[in-house]
Amino acid sequence: MRLNVPFGIVDLSLAPTPAVGDSVAEILEEIGLESVGAPGTTAALALLNDQVKKGGVMASSYVGGLSGAFIPVSEDQGMIDAVNRGALTLEKLEAMTCVCSVGLDMIAIPGDTTAETISGIIADEAAIGMVNQKTTAVRLIPAEGKKAGDVVEFGGLLGYAPVMPVNPYSCAAFVDRGGRIPAPIHSFKN
Repeated sequence: MRLNVPFGIVDLSLAPTPAVGDSVAEILEEIGLESVGAPGTTAALALLNDQVKKGGVMASSYVGGLSGAFIPVSEDQGMIDAVNRGALTLEKLEAMTCVCSVGLDMIAIPGDTTAETISGIIADEAAIGMVNQKTTAVRLIPAEGKKAGDVVEFGGLLGYAPVMPVNPYSCAAFVDRGGRIPAPIHSFKN
């Protein structure tokens, strides 16, 4: 405002930091979950995102950006705690991305995870974005020399992350087929 430049849009996203009190996971637990990752987590996240968007639209005529809750593992102490106690898995995080602002974010995985497995995880997230017509992304960090249960330190606002286990079953034959995930049909009416 002091620059006398009009705002384009306001992004109301809830973006956690490693600081105490900055956790989206803790907000979800305040809604009534014993731990993020418990049954109901995806529904609680959907409700939170809906309220952020609705509140934002009422507060400003310039709401834009993603304007919802981000769920990065390394940047949210509540998420880290849920992973450490075994309540939050990679598969549950993937389910949560169906209703959150982005996708799989700041997740450390074992360094020996194959390129095909990483490609399969990215393909799953791309399919979620395509079917739901939403922005998705994947920030997986293969931690060289680390295995599930180890910790990777990033520092600063990126925090640290427990290395999460990855499903051991192969998708190599599927990924090696190549190709694209086609856009969905939205209607059979004309």
